[in-house]
Amino acid sequence: MSDREDDLVVALTYYAPYVSGLTNMARDIAEGLAARGRRVTVVTSRYERDLPREEEINGVRVLRAPVLLRLGRGVVSPEFVRLAVTTANRARVVNLHLPMLEAGAIAQFTSAPIVATYHCDVTLPPGLVNTVQRTVVDASNRHAMRRAGAVAVTSEDYGRHSRMWPWIAPTVESIPPPCHAPPRGEPTYRETDGPHIGFLGRIVREKGLEYLVRAFRTLEDPDARLLIGGDFTHVAGGSVVEQVRSAIGDDDRVRLLGFVPEERIGDFYASLDLFSLPSVNAFEAFGIVQAVAMLAGVPVLSSDIPGVRQPVAQTGFGTLAPRADTAALAAAMRRLIAEPPDRAAGAEAARRAFSVDGVLDAYEVLFDKHARRGR
Repeated sequence: MSDREDDLVVALTYYAPYVSGLTNMARDIAEGLAARGRRVTVVTSRYERDLPREEEINGVRVLRAPVLLRLGRGVVSPEFVRLAVTTANRARVVNLHLPMLEAGAIAQFTSAPIVATYHCDVTLPPGLVNTVQRTVVDASNRHAMRRAGAVAVTSEDYGRHSRMWPWIAPTVESIPPPCHAPPRGEPTYRETDGPHIGFLGRIVREKGLEYLVRAFRTLEDPDARLLIGGDFTHVAGGSVVEQVRSAIGDDDRVRLLGFVPEERIGDFYASLDLFSLPSVNAFEAFGIVQAVAMLAGVPVLSSDIPGVRQPVAQTGFGTLAPRADTAALAAAMRRLIAEPPDRAAGAEAARRAFSVDGVLDAYEVLFDKHARRGR
């Protein structure tokens, strides 16, 4: 590893090629600032053994620490803390992406100014092991926030409902995630002239896909289709694809597409009349994927929960339904199908609210504000 001095070091447990809202946001910030001429290094875990220990991805140096073992959704990597601290101590500022088990230790031992980006509270199923894990991660995140010069959240709406709000509030900065409009595509996933409803994301419990499937199944149109895109084979903590399949039952109008590759994302959105994010947590950070759908001109049906409701609330491009409520979700789905909003106006509203350049500008100002000056 070189002794170069970085403008920014980003530390998080999972990074590309792993795909999630958190990792995609960290990647977009890192690559966006690297494209602006900043020296950026990402320190992360080597969660798959075939990943290189060090490589450059789109102008960003990526350092990966070996993993000792997996614990639920997380990984245990004693080397990760040492690597993050050593790298951060040669940087002007370090950006910690939380929640992260190692955040407190990294914050304790690094001499670099810290900007924390808090994505979401840890939510795990009931059980002694999960309760201990959540308690430890929360304590680590609290310590990191106390040592941070600023804590960025994707919306204050979400932050105020987080159990971490007392530690977020003193230095809170509200910056939406950078959202890229997908490339124009062809409706190659479209099968009929009937309404096509889509979901794209991890096939996990908190996304509420069983409710979406059951709501869709109330539609009587034989030409209607529900397209569910997302990985269910390499998901930290495991997927709920079997529960989704059980909800689908014998309805041959539902498609489990699996992972949708980047080069086909435009085709996926071009095939939709409606996108849905039916999250069932009490609150969730933002849901970047729904903003991307809006940028593609697709209206959104999402859960009326703190954080996730913000894209619809800010743009008016779609509607909200109570979480974990099949009947309400089905009724909202029918309304949007019968009276679709103006797609061009909705896409423009999303562009104004969530442009990548605007988000990068905000993070660049924030990092410069807290970076140490000179050497």
